[in-house]
Amino acid sequence: MKPNALYTLGYEGLEVAAFIARLRASEVRTVVDVRELPLSRKKGFSKTAFSEALGAAGIAYLHMPTLGCPKDVRDAYKVDGDWARYTRGFMKHLQQQEASVRELAKIAGSTTACLVCFEADYSGCHRTYVGRAAQRAGAPQLKHLTARTVFVDQALRLAA
Repeated sequence: MKPNALYTLGYEGLEVAAFIARLRASEVRTVVDVRELPLSRKKGFSKTAFSEALGAAGIAYLHMPTLGCPKDVRDAYKVDGDWARYTRGFMKHLQQQEASVRELAKIAGSTTACLVCFEADYSGCHRTYVGRAAQRAGAPQLKHLTARTVFVDQALRLAA
């Protein structure tokens, strides 16, 4: 059966067991980690431990560092908190990652995949931009998981 969604989920505020339970409830088969550096101060979410826990739950793990936010963009955001500047910087980077975006779209078309990063709020995380780019490249509809619900992606449209 062809997947009907590409999901996103941030692990902020969740323990590994609850995070995996949320993935399983949504029938996610592959986690695509879009952190440039898959390290975390939160127990269980660094690359090795995270991939092992997912594997034990029957969920594949794939790290795509090219779809992570570059350090210089992250560092500038930590200093100034300017989301518009962060978005411009990340989108400039993302435009240079066409091959990775196409690969992600292909993966999402063949398995129920979920983009993973830290932030609980998908509207304040680069994974939303990655998911939208993948959808434009042919991935299924983008949906954002939270601890309790799911939101269909609704990119803002400006009225003329």
